[in-house]
Amino acid sequence: MSQAKEPTRKRRSAGRVTLNEVARAADVSAISVSRYFNQPEQVSPPLRERIEAAVQALGYVPNLVAGGLASARGRIVGMVIPNISGPIFAHTIEAFSDTLSRHGYQLLLASSYFDEAQEESAVRAFLGWSPAALVVTSHFHSPATEKMLAEADVPVVEIWDYRPERAPLQVGFLHHQVGVQACRYLLEQGHRRIAFVQNSAPGDFSALERRDGYLEVLAEAGLEPCVFAPAADCAPFEAGKQAMVALMQAEPRPQAIIFANDNLAAGALLAGQRAGLKLPDDMAIMGFGDYPFADMLLPSLTTLRPPSREIGELAALRVLQHLGAIAADGEVPRLNLLACQLVVRESA
Repeated sequence: MSQAKEPTRKRRSAGRVTLNEVARAADVSAISVSRYFNQPEQVSPPLRERIEAAVQALGYVPNLVAGGLASARGRIVGMVIPNISGPIFAHTIEAFSDTLSRHGYQLLLASSYFDEAQEESAVRAFLGWSPAALVVTSHFHSPATEKMLAEADVPVVEIWDYRPERAPLQVGFLHHQVGVQACRYLLEQGHRRIAFVQNSAPGDFSALERRDGYLEVLAEAGLEPCVFAPAADCAPFEAGKQAMVALMQAEPRPQAIIFANDNLAAGALLAGQRAGLKLPDDMAIMGFGDYPFADMLLPSLTTLRPPSREIGELAALRVLQHLGAIAADGEVPRLNLLACQLVVRESA
């Protein structure tokens, strides 16, 4: 007696959601889905909305690699950084790219400008080209990006952050701890009225984690916090000036200010000097990032130096180990915790 054969399961190429699956979910034709990506102006708004909802729900990534090359894995690694032109990420990008290139891999960069929608678009584009690996910054992503990262069939690394509970490889530091470190240092210097100035970039949620560390330390010390939020999307130096002008008029006036980054701190320092303050005697100022100009200011800027270069080198090594391009001593470490360095100069 012959046994009934089990139904043959269709294999999904490399674990990808297919265009036809998106079409079925949106109740449209496959041609409409193809046009949505290639000629969106030819798709009516109602259809675009349905297709977009299906794409996000399924985590669909269009495969942009041509026909017979679709299963091939390239030697390109995609990286999405909040700000390519910003000095704070320059060493990370340089170290990551240099380490990759020594082993025959190349870096492809995109900037999100702290915007979840722009990051989502970049991640979808990169994954569509079947990269060897994908690197994203921090753990703040849109639901659609989270879906794509979870479904990606390539190594995914989150840098400039450290969240052990998350699935991607982690290479970075604890932003909350940076806020703790900065505030404790100022308390040790005898300051009791300490303010925190947030970044003017609305999507910089990592800076808010540093703020939360500051708030925790003040609460433990039984001291009142003072948080200033500059106008959204205000230029960094202008935002620092705006914060200094406001805090100089506060009652009581802060004895020290922690800024979300060195650009803000520099704008505040210059504004304070123009107003006749003697820094740090009248007010101590502290930044984050150790930008190239930090030690050239007068007074030179006390700040916290992130392990920018180390993050780039280590992230690249982990990617290369995961890909088998270089040997790994056992299992590739998923968690890679680094620390920021307190750089004491004249401003605090």
